Amino acid sequence: MKLPLILIPFMLLSVHPAEKENNFSQMEINHIRVVTPGLFTDSNELDIHLENLKDTEYCFPLAGGKVISPYGRGHGRHSGADIKTCAKDTIRSAFDGVVRMSKSYSGYGKVIVIRHSFGLETVYSHNCKNLVKSGDTVKAGQPVALTGRTGRATTEHLHFETRINGQHFNPGLVFDFAKNRLRKVCLHCLKKGKRIIVRSE
Repeated sequence: MKLPLILIPFMLLSVHPAEKENNFSQMEINHIRVVTPGLFTDSNELDIHLENLKDTEYCFPLAGGKVISPYGRGHGRHSGADIKTCAKDTIRSAFDGVVRMSKSYSGYGKVIVIRHSFGLETVYSHNCKNLVKSGDTVKAGQPVALTGRTGRATTEHLHFETRINGQHFNPGLVFDFAKNRLRKVCLHCLKKGKRIIVRSE
């Protein structure tokens, strides 16, 4: 019997069927904006309890990185935060998860999408080299790519996105970019029609 996702204790969410290795459709493997199967099946609300994560269960994706272009820049068109250190620096997985997508994709260049057990997906793009492939299981802090300028990029950097059910939202709700650390908060996600509203509580 499948329990509603929002009622399962945080540490048990790793068994969510959408995160099992090699359980991705061709759409999930080849495209960034896709819905997560079963995520809002039983309820239009989802709580992501970042405050319950241990220090070993998260990692800032680019250590020492500074934001050179924030989320929402350009009249809200910028779908992530651009973080810069130096060329070929190590990009690390923000949380435990499974690599859903690893390929070249339009303006993103070489990109990786990782699906995490609590419903969140993180995106890492403009990489000069991807170190993992679709279906790989990764741990928080594991190297997944090297910074580059593939796709539409004018300098070597990491374009980092956070998504729920395919929709991007401000990654500054997840990480404090000034301090390179996780925000220990609860993210409340509300599905209204085709939109997902994400608020920090």
